[in-house]
Amino acid sequence: MKTTLIALALAGASLAAAAQSTPAGLWKTIDDDGKTEKSLVRITETAGTFSAKVEKVFDATKQDARCELCSDDRKDQPVLGMTIVKGVRANLDDKALWDGGEILDPNNGKTYKVRMKPVDGGKRIEVRGYIGAPLLGRTQTWIRVE
Repeated sequence: MKTTLIALALAGASLAAAAQSTPAGLWKTIDDDGKTEKSLVRITETAGTFSAKVEKVFDATKQDARCELCSDDRKDQPVLGMTIVKGVRANLDDKALWDGGEILDPNNGKTYKVRMKPVDGGKRIEVRGYIGAPLLGRTQTWIRVE
């Protein structure tokens, strides 16, 4: 009986850890300076593909911001509620990475390739937007809210 309880507890803990290591969830985005909280973004998974929408913008002066510089169907659309990450999937070669999609910077309207890597047991995620190779880009660390 004791062995069964221990096994169940370990199985539950490993499932919780696995769930925290995916990008799915609510995240607080932090600006490149590493200090400024920008927004809350919810990453969801549908059939193995992850996307992310802006749920809240912290700066009161940007509540009505629109993506004026976007060149796709998001042009002039409100940033609040906007999908800023599309098409991300688990990397087949490196199980710790999710990539293959794109991320939008609503400030300049540009889209970049994106790579996500959960760190700190899934409590944080390193989100890297880049052009060409991952070396040419920038990384933000987002913090899991839930």
